[in-house]
Amino acid sequence: MPPDTDARAATAVLADPPVTERQLAALLHTRRTVLPKRLGTPGPERSELEQILGAAAAAPDHGGLVPWRFVIVPPPQRGRLADVFAQALQQATPDERGKAREKAFRAPVLMLAIVRLGPDNQEIPAAERIVSAGCAIQNMLLTATVLGYGSALTSGKALQSTGLRALFALDPQEEPLCFISVGTVLAHAAGPARPDLGRYVSELVPAP
Repeated sequence: MPPDTDARAATAVLADPPVTERQLAALLHTRRTVLPKRLGTPGPERSELEQILGAAAAAPDHGGLVPWRFVIVPPPQRGRLADVFAQALQQATPDERGKAREKAFRAPVLMLAIVRLGPDNQEIPAAERIVSAGCAIQNMLLTATVLGYGSALTSGKALQSTGLRALFALDPQEEPLCFISVGTVLAHAAGPARPDLGRYVSELVPAP
């Protein structure tokens, strides 16, 4: 057996066994929100982050509008976002504004999800664009889970501030949806119980 064949055989033995469909489905059901204060380093490597972001492209997208985009906030720019968080709480105490600033520095990966609601299109209304953006975000969260990272969606008063719109150069037809945080889970916390199917599933009954 040639040397290169030996190497490939050894790699095959050491490689992780493939994940079955049932195992993958079970893994996806384990996704939980992990608050940014419980997310730390290491964050996703560049190739992993590309996988996470690439998963958004698999979202249903009527008309191929790609009505969503994501803006990553790298560490050197977190201070500018912190200022926006603090400015959005003008009526708050200095301590509250300080805590708001801290939120910009927590997770290793932090990005803003943005949806484009216009121009008006009767065939593809704004509601469909928001659904598409939600699917794109969920694809990203699930991919982060598969890769072994925790994630969270967060909002807050700053989302509707003029300072945030200016910082992210949003045009009038765009709306910020939420922040997405991704990182290594530093501490686990019990999440809420999953809702039973009966709370959100029903069947259309025959007409009387």
